[in-house]
This record gives sequence, C-alpha cells and structure tokens, in this order.
Amino acid sequence: VVSRLPNHSRFVAVGGIYTVIQTKARLTCEEWGENYFLVGPYMESSVRTQVELIEPCNAALRRTIDKMNSSGCKVYFGRWLIEGSPYVILLDVGFTAWSLDRWKSELWENCSIGVPWFDREANDAILFGFLTAWLLGEYAAQCDEPPHIVAHFHEWLAGLGLVLCRQRQLPVATIFTTHATLLGRYLCAGNVDFYNNLAEIYHRYCLERAAVRCTHVFTTVSQITAIEAEHLLKRKPDIVTPNGLNVKKFSAMHEFQNLHAQSKARIQEFVRGHFYGHLDFNLDKTVFLFIAGRYEFSNKGADIFLEALARLNYLLRVNHSDVTIIAFFIMPARTNNFNVETLKGQAVRKQLWDTAQTVKEHFGKKLYESLLVGQLPDVSKMLDKEDFTMMKRAIFATQRQCLPPVCSHNMLEDSSDPILNCIRRIGLFNTAQDRVKVIFHPEFLSSTSPLLPMDYEEFVRGCHLGVFPSYYEPWGYTPAECTVMGIPSISTNLSGFGCFMEEHIADPSAYGIYILDRRYCGVDESCNQLTSFLFQFCQQSRRQRIIQRNRTERLSDLLDWRYLGRYYVSARHMALAKAFPDTFIYEPQEPTSATGFRYPRPASVPPSPAHSLHSSPHHSEAEDEEEPYDEDLEAEKDRVNIRQPFNMPNRNKNQTVSLPEKN
Repeated sequence: VVSRLPNHSRFVAVGGIYTVIQTKARLTCEEWGENYFLVGPYMESSVRTQVELIEPCNAALRRTIDKMNSSGCKVYFGRWLIEGSPYVILLDVGFTAWSLDRWKSELWENCSIGVPWFDREANDAILFGFLTAWLLGEYAAQCDEPPHIVAHFHEWLAGLGLVLCRQRQLPVATIFTTHATLLGRYLCAGNVDFYNNLAEIYHRYCLERAAVRCTHVFTTVSQITAIEAEHLLKRKPDIVTPNGLNVKKFSAMHEFQNLHAQSKARIQEFVRGHFYGHLDFNLDKTVFLFIAGRYEFSNKGADIFLEALARLNYLLRVNHSDVTIIAFFIMPARTNNFNVETLKGQAVRKQLWDTAQTVKEHFGKKLYESLLVGQLPDVSKMLDKEDFTMMKRAIFATQRQCLPPVCSHNMLEDSSDPILNCIRRIGLFNTAQDRVKVIFHPEFLSSTSPLLPMDYEEFVRGCHLGVFPSYYEPWGYTPAECTVMGIPSISTNLSGFGCFMEEHIADPSAYGIYILDRRYCGVDESCNQLTSFLFQFCQQSRRQRIIQRNRTERLSDLLDWRYLGRYYVSARHMALAKAFPDTFIYEPQEPTSATGFRYPRPASVPPSPAHSLHSSPHHSEAEDEEEPYDEDLEAEKDRVNIRQPFNMPNRNKNQTVSLPEKN
C-alpha cells in the first residue's frame, strides 16, 4: 500500500487477509490518495473480474515496472474494482519460477532458512518475497529524490519481502501484522499430528519469526493474539490493530429491523419445505440460530455448540416450552450433490403454494361474480368438488415416512464427519418431540442455490442469534458482521472480538454480545454457560429481541474503520519514525491498544428475562409494553461514548507543522 508523506514518502501494504485489506482500502485511499498501492500475486481468474489493468500514473513506478518486465518478470498494474478503487501491483510468481532454486540458495546463505521442494505454498512465498523486495528496491532506485517508503506486510506468506528489505538496507519503513501465528493454529487444530508434521511447518515458522524480528513495527489484531505472539514468536507487539468493517448506516433508523423481517420470512419459507409433513411447531415462536465459518470442528466451537443444543433441548422439553429452536451449521465440507429428500421438500412446498393460489383464484372469481349481482355468496358453493380434490391431493403429497434430514447434502465422508457423528451421539434427529432442530448445510450460501437462495448477508440478517463459541479465533469477523447488521451473537474470551467487546462494554449481554468463558473454565462448565445463554435468549419476548437488536446495531460504530483505522495510522507513523529518525518524530498521544470507548449498562428495559424486574420470566406481552424504554435517549447516551477520530501527532523534523491525516 503506498502513500505520500513530505519528501516523497510512500506506503506499501503487501499480502493476504482478504477482508481486512479489502474493507480498509477505501479509508486508506482517502488518507493517502494516489500514493497508495496494494501489492499481491497475479491470479488470472481474479484479475479478469476484479481488476482494471491500466498504465501506471507515476513516472518512477512506470520505469520500475518496465525495468522488471524487461528483466524476466511479469508485473501488472491496475485498479482493484472495490470501494476506494485502490491501485494494485500484481506480481506473476509462476512466470519467475525459473529463479526459485537461485533464490532458495540466497535465502539459505543469508538467513539459514531452508525450504523443502514439496511445500508449494512456501515456494510461492519465496518467489513473492523476492519479487516484492526487487520491486521496492527498483522503485527506490528510480525515484528522482530519496523516497520514504512504508511497507506493510500481512502474514508469513508475505514476510520474506520484509526480511529482504532489511537485509538489503532499502529505504523502507516496515510493518508486519500477524493475524494468527502458525504455531498457534497448528497447536489448536486437535486433529493434526503436530510432532510428526513438525518438519513440514518449521521452515514456515522460521520465515514468520524472521519477519517478526526484522520489522520496525510488529502488530497483531487482538490482545489475545498479542499474548500468543509474545510467547511463540518471542516479541511483544508494538501496537494492537483491531480489524474493522465499512459500516453503512441506513437513513431510516430501523431499516435494519425491516431487513431482518424480510430475510426471516425467506428462511421460514425454506423451513416450511424442509420440515414438510413434520411442521408441528409454530414458526412465529421459532428462533433461528447459526454458526458459520471454516470447517474446524473444535477450533470454531461446533463441538461445544452441539453439546449445548442437546442440553437446551432437554431444558425446553422438561419446561414444556412452546419455543422451537432451529440451528443452522453453515460449514463447507466435501459433498457430491444436494440431498434428494431436501430438494423434494422445497418442491412439495412450491406445489402447495401453487395449489393454494389456484384455489384462491377460483374462490375470488366466484366471490366477485356473486357481489356483482348484489348477493352475499353462498359459502357452501364457493369451492366445488374439483377444488377439494386438488387440495386433498396436495395434502396427501405432504405425507412423509421419514424424518426431516439433518444434512442438506450427500456427504462424501458421512461415516467420519465430526458434526454428523456428534449429532448421532446426542440424538438430535429432528423428531416431533425435539424442541431443537438441526440443519447442516455443508456449503457456502449463494443467492443462486436451488435449495436456500440467499447470500450470506441476507441469511445472517434473517437469523436471531449467531453462535461462535470458538476455542481459537485471533479476531472473529463472523460475530463482527452480526453486530453491524444488528444481530446478537455469542463469542468467547479466547477470540479477539470477544476480548475487544469485553474491554469496551460494561455489560456486553445487554447489547446482545454474549461472552462465553472458555479461557478459565473447563469444557463442561463452558458448555453449561452456553446452554444458559441460549435458554435465556429463548425466553425473550419479541419486543425484548427488538430492543436488543437496536442496541446491538448501535455497537457498529465500535467496529467502523473510521474509528479503528487510527491504530493503523499510529503503526505507520511509528514505523516512519524508527526507520527515518532524522526526518520523523513519533509522539504517541494514544495508548497502543484499542481503548477509547466505553458503553455503560443500559438503564431501561432489560434485554433478557434473566435480568427482568419481574419475579417470573413468564410475564405477558402486556407487561412488556408497560416497561420503560426510550430508544432515542439510549442512542444519544451511547453516541457520547464514541470518541471521534483524531489526527496523529507525527512531525517531520525538517518542517514545523503536523502532517495532515484524514483517518
């Protein structure tokens, strides 16, 4: 990523972590303008649909790219077609594969890091790292005046470029961000034979640790990852840079509530088809829960979620609750097609709908003709024998000999699948007696799906609660996305998001952010706590859920890049001051962790029966209406707790004025 400071300073961000870089691009473009560049590998399939290839506007950069292309590289320049339209420099690593052995030898001679031939990902990292260092070095040589470049590298895959910049003493201020350490991921993946696979990851760890040791400024995305990095990478992060999102506010205050109702209706239509023949529960008293993400059964907390659902099912049954829970598991796994029974359910639902529409037309026509002649209709003659036959045939079509399927697809490894095996163990088979139903959708959601035609954002908006009881989650974009859409969620104190919210909200659960203790409690105790959260949530009235969603949505300001971007600004200025001490001074006025917000506990109507003013949680809707709640007053108090973005006090020693910042 490249930006201009006085004396031709530039900023370059290199690497992966797609969501962070994509969502942050607009804000960084506003700050750095035409001097912000993203550097990444060239992927032809992505470039065709996402990048507009153009000629470089910067003369020095144009000379740099021409020089590299004439020396046996393939470098592309264009605009990434996302918000902000940042410039991108794309390096074709495959085209320079002929240099791999030579660059591996150089890496061994200079850094004593050897990379085995069979690790294709590490080989690509070497090619990308050397090309990145080549690009930055060539650009510095082509500039008419000595430049000040800031290069921000994300993750170990981009880290070698940083190491080479320092080893070659290029005029580059470097920042390295780890979003999750390699050893942390491997140690927390319970199904990985860590010791027998140590040789396969040791060289990757060496590349990661070398980048951490060489960088001017080291950052992580959360306090929990900072602790992990300090122990596993042997360096304490200089700054914590939390991940944000581009928050879009609606002009109408409660438009997100309307979107929730619309999306919920679409999920209800899917449920009607999926449970045809067994639709013995009230959809108006049905709560939709979901968990989504990579299929890491233990890391993502799917194991503890399933166990909690089994305990919740027992509690709802013994308390004779009329609430039904439908829990969706959206985790991609290996499948060969949709489940026939699942597709049949949607076909039956559509057939019933068409039948109802046909009968309605017949009924409406006879009613219209009766009214035209000034007579009240004879209800007994409004439906003829053909209509009754059609309706009976439709009813018989809904008869079902089997239970509604737990999985929407045919799994390739059904007998060894962790979620399905756990469901078999706990006995949640979608029977009529179960108050908790489970639907495992082992594929990412898509609006073009014939089964559940919704994209992920629509689906999240239609659910009532996101459940993410992760054991290892350096940040956690899924609960963050729930928050900005006004959907309550459950996170843990082992996730970056959970720790961030605990730090900034006096009573997170009042705002729809339930923090599960997985750090200081055993598995069984954590499972009981999760069951308690779910049971409390089920007891909420409709009005209480609406109030809670209003509060959750107000927290979106906490996660906006316009507030969290300040920590990236701070990291860049710290790096400039360390790399060019004769030119820049860094005078921090802010703590180097994500502080600055504090939401007090709301004083009005409680969001959960657990904190109700009533002695019994079974009070009526009429009682709810009498409880005091002023949305505008609460929102105004919360806005006071958000501090406005600030200007970083970075100064150029050759100038007396502060550098302007727009972050």
